[in-house]
Amino acid sequence: MTPVNGKKLCLTGGGTAGHVTPHLALIPHLKERGYEIFYIGSYDGIEKRLIEDFEVPYYGISTGKLRRYFDPQNLSDPFRVMKGCGEAFRILKKERPALIFSKGGFVSVPVVRSGALLRIPCILHESDMTPGLANRICIPCAQTVCCNFPETLSHIPADKAVLTGTPIREELRNGDIAAGRELCGFRDEKPVIMVIGGSSGAQAVNEVVRDALPRLLPDFNVVHICGKEKMDNLMLTMDGYKQFEYVKNELKDLFAMADVVVSRAGANAICELLALKKPNILIPLPLASSRGDQILNARSFAQQGFSEVIDNDELDETNLTEAIHAVYENRDRYIEAMNRSNQHEATETILKMIDDALSKE
Repeated sequence: MTPVNGKKLCLTGGGTAGHVTPHLALIPHLKERGYEIFYIGSYDGIEKRLIEDFEVPYYGISTGKLRRYFDPQNLSDPFRVMKGCGEAFRILKKERPALIFSKGGFVSVPVVRSGALLRIPCILHESDMTPGLANRICIPCAQTVCCNFPETLSHIPADKAVLTGTPIREELRNGDIAAGRELCGFRDEKPVIMVIGGSSGAQAVNEVVRDALPRLLPDFNVVHICGKEKMDNLMLTMDGYKQFEYVKNELKDLFAMADVVVSRAGANAICELLALKKPNILIPLPLASSRGDQILNARSFAQQGFSEVIDNDELDETNLTEAIHAVYENRDRYIEAMNRSNQHEATETILKMIDDALSKE
């Protein structure tokens, strides 16, 4: 058997951008420390596209979702999971990493469980307030579980749970306000509202934002990241309103110029808002479309004074417009609350945990 490489790490996680972006924050620092990294994800998931820019070896495995509701794919997905377990086992046996760092998602289950069979230690990261099913399956195999919210600690065995926050990409801190305004064509000095709906967009939010534009544009410029194929071609030339399907390298500049951000309440997205100290309005996914994690995330941020929240079912142009004006007028209060947070050093905290775990190998 190939001996363990004490400087080699396996990263895993996927299914949504939120299960990958913390890895993107860590990878440059891990490389600086001299670690050899490889990634295990699904064959063609979003994780493959996001990781390819970082020149990290990528292995795809079969994966299936373990649903708690009826779906015809429930008949075939267990076989995909079993196939993925075999593939993950063979990859890990060949590569022999000293540690697995998992961000969750169902692709991580075969990797973490196979790693346990090979006695490879694992650190998990749980972004949401309550662990998802994939991480709940993996927690027994983990030596440490990094948590994003103080409330999460009660859901994890006390000897494993550590409050760390979520790593964010350093480049997001280095945006240029002038470059953002130039990209959007904003020529006046009006404050900027940034609307971002997540990696796939949020159609309900998109529609309400567009309905609210007549009441917003007299006072604000609006930049709207609306998701693939969700742009409104009739509004492409509207003064003070700029749409993008997706933004990559320029995202840092859009954040830099934004005075208020309107967002869904995915854990990684809101942690970026916290790290960048952006006053914000959160519109969490409703229970009908999720397991309720975004509702809990948003509630926690509201209780800590970081955010205002509008329930998806109560979202309309009047509520949104009033909330945007109120948050902008009281923006200093939100920034002050975010400045008091103790979750701004997540990257260094997690890197130290990885260093310490490998030093024991």
